Amino acid sequence: MTQELAIPFNDVELSASWTPASNATSLMILAHGSGAGKDHEFMTGYARAVANLGISVLSFNFPYMDAGKKFPDKAPTAIEAWHQVHAWADERLADGLPIVVAGKSFGGRMASLAVAEGMPAKALIFLGYPLHASKKEDKLRDEHLYPLTIPMLFLEGTKDPFANPEKIEAVVAKLNSSSELVWFEGGNHSFKGARSGRTVAQDGAWLSNTTAEFISKHVA
Repeated sequence: MTQELAIPFNDVELSASWTPASNATSLMILAHGSGAGKDHEFMTGYARAVANLGISVLSFNFPYMDAGKKFPDKAPTAIEAWHQVHAWADERLADGLPIVVAGKSFGGRMASLAVAEGMPAKALIFLGYPLHASKKEDKLRDEHLYPLTIPMLFLEGTKDPFANPEKIEAVVAKLNSSSELVWFEGGNHSFKGARSGRTVAQDGAWLSNTTAEFISKHVA
C-alpha cells in the first residue's frame, strides 16, 4: 500500500510516495528522470516490484517537477534535494535499515553526485545512467564516479543512446570491485523494447529482480 507524503525542502515541500515492504531488509530512496516524475508508470512499476521483493521504497519529486517546470533543476539544487530527502528518510522511515539510493537517468546521476559530496548510502543503483548526451560520446559524465567506494549497479538497455556499450563497460571496469553492469537486451533509455509486449509499468518491474539480487549480495 503506497502512502503519499510531503518532505520539507527549504521553503517548499517535495511530494513523495512511500511503499513499505513486509519484513523489509533495506530502504531504497528513488528519484525520477528528467522528463517524468515519481508517478510515471515506469517509476511506480519499479517501486512496487522492488517493494514486493522486500525492499521498502521512498520515491520523491525534484522541486522543478512539483513546480510544473519543463527543465530539470540545476545540479546544486537537485543534489541538495537528495541530501535533504535522505536525511528526512533516515530520521523518520529507516528504523535502522540500511539505505540504498537509486535513480532513473538524471535522478541517478544526481544521486551519485550527492554521494560524491558525502551523502551516505550502502549502495547506488542506476536505472539507465546517462554517461553522455545522445551523439556526444566524447564528453563523458564519469569523473566523479571513480573515487566512490560503495557498491554500484548499472542497469542499462542495449539500445540506450545515452550509454555507448564500449564506453560504459570501460568506465565500470575502472570502478570499485563491487560495481556491476547488467544489460537488458533490446531496451532503450526507458527500457522499452520493440515488440516486447510489456506495459510501461512492466518495463520498470523488469529491473526489480536484478536490483534485489544486488542489494541482497552487497547490502542486506
